[in-house]
Amino acid sequence: MTGLTSELPRIGIRLSGGLEPRRCVELAKVAETADLASVWFAENPFQRGVLATAGACAAASSRVRIGIGVVNPFSRHPSLIAMEFSALAELAAGRITLGLGSGVGEAMRRIGYGHHRPVTAVREAVGIIRAMLAGDKVTHRGHVFSVFRAQLGHRSPEVPIYMAAAGERGLKACGEIGDGLIVSNLTPPRSTARMAAILGAAAARVGRPLPGIVQYVPCAVRTDGAAARAVVKAAIGAMLTRFWPDGNDWPAAKEAIVSESGIPRSHFAAVLAWLRRGEDAATLLDDGFVEAFAIAGTAQECLRKAERYRAAGADELALTFAGAQPEEDIAYLGSALSRVEP
Repeated sequence: MTGLTSELPRIGIRLSGGLEPRRCVELAKVAETADLASVWFAENPFQRGVLATAGACAAASSRVRIGIGVVNPFSRHPSLIAMEFSALAELAAGRITLGLGSGVGEAMRRIGYGHHRPVTAVREAVGIIRAMLAGDKVTHRGHVFSVFRAQLGHRSPEVPIYMAAAGERGLKACGEIGDGLIVSNLTPPRSTARMAAILGAAAARVGRPLPGIVQYVPCAVRTDGAAARAVVKAAIGAMLTRFWPDGNDWPAAKEAIVSESGIPRSHFAAVLAWLRRGEDAATLLDDGFVEAFAIAGTAQECLRKAERYRAAGADELALTFAGAQPEEDIAYLGSALSRVEP
């Protein structure tokens, strides 16, 4: 494909508990046939758990990597996470990645963890899980979690542990102890670059290499680029209304993202208010939101945008294919990737 080079991130797909398990297996097979790199599962609060589906996809595939991100150590104790992922790793050795995070704040409050010390919790969980997967007998008395002589009955195949983070403390923790970082949806490339710099500096301070970075991005890829952009606007709107905080007082990490998106804050806030009143995202959102938060257009346009994420520091993109024809979109993008100049 003229003008594109191998300076692209790896490309995978992102699935969620909003999809039926059999549908996820179908799409994982499509991704492998299209020679995409990975299938990532987002376990959203109060939707279907994804571990059984991830196992089914691992069994139904032979090459594609399976990432689960994120699970949190409150819904599942770190010792249980180690048990579950050791089984997945035996099922698909060398293809499993664990994504660990502190969970969506509002959902954590709904299950009784209103003050759950998120960065401390994830730090402790990483230590417990990594040691147990290595076959160690683990005793840990922490601020959040404790285990006493916890040990798996077998040594697990290796499982990289990625951490989800957006704030500075979480990014520094990931640089110090994580194998990789998961960057969530609604993160523009300028924000990815800032996060990568914090991550790299923290890793360098403790003598570690830069962890890998996988970024979740909504996507629509069609031969008609304008149609693709219209489709992805609905996905962006749904994410904004579901995951952006209510009110006008946003956390520092969210303020930074708006500043780095290129969208004026006043316009961003007004759009959020209109979306929450039920306005149609496809007609309400302008192309600035697509430029900031999505990959959409023809296959070549999408790959050029992917190059921007690679330049910002993302090694891998996990794309949520919006609209009613993900099989066709995945195959179209995979075909374009196969023609990229080495």
